[in-house]
Amino acid sequence: MFIALVTGSVVATQKIDSMTGHKLLVVEPYRLDEKLRDRLVSTGRTFIAVDTLGAGEGQFVLVTQGSSARLTPETKSLPIDAVVIGLIDAVQIEGREVFNRR
Repeated sequence: MFIALVTGSVVATQKIDSMTGHKLLVVEPYRLDEKLRDRLVSTGRTFIAVDTLGAGEGQFVLVTQGSSARLTPETKSLPIDAVVIGLIDAVQIEGREVFNRR
């Protein structure tokens, strides 16, 4: 699993039948700042993830990838590699809050 920021969405009007009705998001993985360890910073990569929770642009989410992405009831029959499995409210590292959505 990893933390990611939703940076956009993908619209695909032509796709396989099992993907019809599934929202696709562009997500950018984040990690802890290596030096200061006081904030989350972008990894500079992007992924496309299926959204089953209604996440929106600018929101931090929890993403799972690989075969684990197909272990939710909503995604078990989908040909996917990444899925949003959580909407992040706060992140604490070493007793310090490095992100809070408030």
